[in-house]
Amino acid sequence: MRPIDTQVLTEAIFSEIARETLERMRQVEVFLCDVDGILTDGGIYIDGVHEWKRFHVRDGLGLRLLQRSGIRVGWISHRPSEATLQRAKDLGIDFLRQSNQEKVKVVEGLLQEIGVEWEQTAYMGDDLVDLGVLRRVGFAATVPEAVAEAKQVAHYITHVSAGDGAVREVVELILRAKGKWKTFVSEYAQ
Repeated sequence: MRPIDTQVLTEAIFSEIARETLERMRQVEVFLCDVDGILTDGGIYIDGVHEWKRFHVRDGLGLRLLQRSGIRVGWISHRPSEATLQRAKDLGIDFLRQSNQEKVKVVEGLLQEIGVEWEQTAYMGDDLVDLGVLRRVGFAATVPEAVAEAKQVAHYITHVSAGDGAVREVVELILRAKGKWKTFVSEYAQ
């Protein structure tokens, strides 16, 4: 299968997004996401000693662009992992919460800690453990491979698959909604 050109895709998608969804994106002050099944394709490789996960480099740059635009970034994983910790450190992710505690409680605590409301929060999740957070945030997104229940509550479902730049697709849309995307394009085009 030929890879999707996300630049062309996001330009086309952006022009068709409902006004209400764009307004939700404009309110985002913190971007949170699940790890397995959102930043990765959901596969976990374990040989008895090491664990490997595949992260997409475009997601990483997208998250860094969000941070540069003043939006804080966090990962909320129900499954503690050294591979996740290493990638979060590599990218300078603002908040990493790896806990088997209910995600709503984890996110609620984080939002109280940083002084951000649910309505100012974007979240990407794909499975049942993400439903409570997806239902509460101002902007909820998921991937095509997500469980049906996550798709039903999401404000946006990506065109790109999990682990293949789905986070980047959402990041670009948020930055476009906030009027910041063209600034980054101009900066890198020089």
